Amino acid sequence: MRRTKIYKILALLMVLSIVGGGIWYAQLSTRHKAIVKTTLLHKTGLVDNDWKVENHSKEYKMLSPTFIVDDIYKSMEGPKASNYVMLSQDSTLLWITGYKVVAQDAKTGKKMSNDFICHMNVDMNDSKYYSTFGLEDRIGKQYPRLTSLSHGMETFEFPEGYGVPIKGNDFLYVTTQTLNHNIKEAYYKVKHKVSISYQEDKNIKPLMSKTAFIMLPYDKYDPYKSPTDPGADFCIPVETKNHSYDDGSGNKLSGHWVIPTGKNTYRSGINHQLGIKDSLRLHAAAIHVHPFATRIMLFNKTTQKPIFVSKVTNHQNSIGLTNIENFTSKEGIWLYANQEYEIVLEVNNTSKEDQDMMGSMFLFFYDEEMDAIVNSKFISKAK
Repeated sequence: MRRTKIYKILALLMVLSIVGGGIWYAQLSTRHKAIVKTTLLHKTGLVDNDWKVENHSKEYKMLSPTFIVDDIYKSMEGPKASNYVMLSQDSTLLWITGYKVVAQDAKTGKKMSNDFICHMNVDMNDSKYYSTFGLEDRIGKQYPRLTSLSHGMETFEFPEGYGVPIKGNDFLYVTTQTLNHNIKEAYYKVKHKVSISYQEDKNIKPLMSKTAFIMLPYDKYDPYKSPTDPGADFCIPVETKNHSYDDGSGNKLSGHWVIPTGKNTYRSGINHQLGIKDSLRLHAAAIHVHPFATRIMLFNKTTQKPIFVSKVTNHQNSIGLTNIENFTSKEGIWLYANQEYEIVLEVNNTSKEDQDMMGSMFLFFYDEEMDAIVNSKFISKAK
């Protein structure tokens, strides 16, 4: 009798746990639901949760775990997975020259639409990376992201003769995430094939990565209130936990904000992000924007001229990005510490509701200091 009572209590607790868990899950945002669901599916083994790796000469390839795309997932909301990468098993100096991400059917391996690719990030351990080259003064100066590919720019290569130096056995941290703007009754099993191109060439010039992005002020006391002046560079943040920053004076800024319907232009100064001490020569830029962006530029406020302009092509009959123009230049363009720079983003929200937006650039500059170190400590020893 006592045992029957215990079973009843356990059954009741189980039912209450399921109900409570269901209520908790229902209150989560789409992004957090995807995290919980993907973690559960991968941990239980209900879907493939392994990364498959191939490392042939000059190209490191990874095939992600299976993602279940079963809902509308806007930018940064879909199922995702991360993996550590070593390009080789020893400390040979290698040069990263490009990145690529492709969506494919998890069962057949056939290529799928790029509309299932949200982004693919490549991060580094900046403490170990810079310590390797004796550049400890760079540690912690900016978010340690080498680059990011995203919907509309799924492949990116540096100009010939340039690359990012890395010891082969240093770890990179790769995260790839899915997307689905349009298919409401979705159920797809998707994998992402990630490729990192590299060379072991002693004649490549080193590039350093600097991340710059639009940050717009918002009311920290009432963040979701519409700006009193629609023409000003104020915004409604998508949320206040992620992509939210402080300007050093207690004012709040957001790098992920809401855009109303129609055409608008957003701009943000980036000199503090660039941190130019004297001058830097720009050779490449990978761009990240969301659907309904139409043009983004790196703009010189001092000369009132663009450094480069990237045209963004949207899908005609659905939500999504067909192409984002990148910037590469073997000759390079000089930027100077005594001039003002900003990112200018033009959008045209042709939908009937508010949408979310970001405007980011991964800028690659010739690294003169690194060039001297690499030549003296690595290449000269190898000869």
